[in-house]
Amino acid sequence: MTGPITNALSIDVEDWFQVSAFAPHIDRAQWDGLPCRVERNVDLLLDLLDRHRARATFFTLGWIAERHPAVVRRIVAQGHELASHGYGHQRASDQTPEAFAADLTLAREVLEQTGGVAVTGYRAPSFSVGTANPWAHQVMRDTGHRYSSSVFPVSHDHYGVPDAPRFAHRTASGLWELPPATVRLRGRNFPVGGGGWFRLMPYALSAWGIRRVNAVDRQPAVAYFHPWEFDPEQPRVPQASAKSRFRHYLNLSRTQPRLARLLTEFRWDRIDATFAEQLDGAAPPDGPARAGTLSNAGTPATLPSAQTA
Repeated sequence: MTGPITNALSIDVEDWFQVSAFAPHIDRAQWDGLPCRVERNVDLLLDLLDRHRARATFFTLGWIAERHPAVVRRIVAQGHELASHGYGHQRASDQTPEAFAADLTLAREVLEQTGGVAVTGYRAPSFSVGTANPWAHQVMRDTGHRYSSSVFPVSHDHYGVPDAPRFAHRTASGLWELPPATVRLRGRNFPVGGGGWFRLMPYALSAWGIRRVNAVDRQPAVAYFHPWEFDPEQPRVPQASAKSRFRHYLNLSRTQPRLARLLTEFRWDRIDATFAEQLDGAAPPDGPARAGTLSNAGTPATLPSAQTA
């Protein structure tokens, strides 16, 4: 790549009670009865992006789209990419291939019906695609997706494939995998692409890492955030472990000004625009979610009602 590099910004649209670290303490049957703060937090992000004239990809849960359709429509109306985070935030590695395919199909149907645009990108909850489920990329392609951002090439206690490729690559299935940003030092990959790392470590470290990816590797950096990371007033889960509470709650009040600075210092766009050269040649075959029936430009289409979960 030559000239200034545009990086890819992404948001994983889930609420505070849906994070994997809290799953042992919050039953899914409780979700509908808990205070939902995702609308407030997504609105904050949309306003921030609008002020900085930046676009992003919003990997959105089908569960959220069904209950908060206005959120999805605002994302699309403001020119951002609508992509899938699955339906109910179940880790891909905890599902059979058949259950995974059903989850992806349902999520894509709900999102496309709600947003009126084609959904061709997917990110697995908690980056749960790796050596335990090598079949996952084929399932994604078979269900009509063009790309995934689901494999994190780091070592982590909940996810990660440390020896996976660090940059955009085509998998054996023909699907493009677009990993979150890392830098390689002393034979090890270190995350610099957002999330908890962005909150827990000094801002200067993330900025240095993204500059290194752009200047040394000459590659766009894929960054990711969650709406709940911008919400210091969210309810607490006191029964979670000290480590989980530390990771989840530390520096929540600093995330918004840090992201505003990141948007000022670097160029950002949605994933499908940043990687348009690769993805333009990666159209998938028609799958259960009717790939190609909607326009990425936002042209509404009439779709049958999505099945219930």
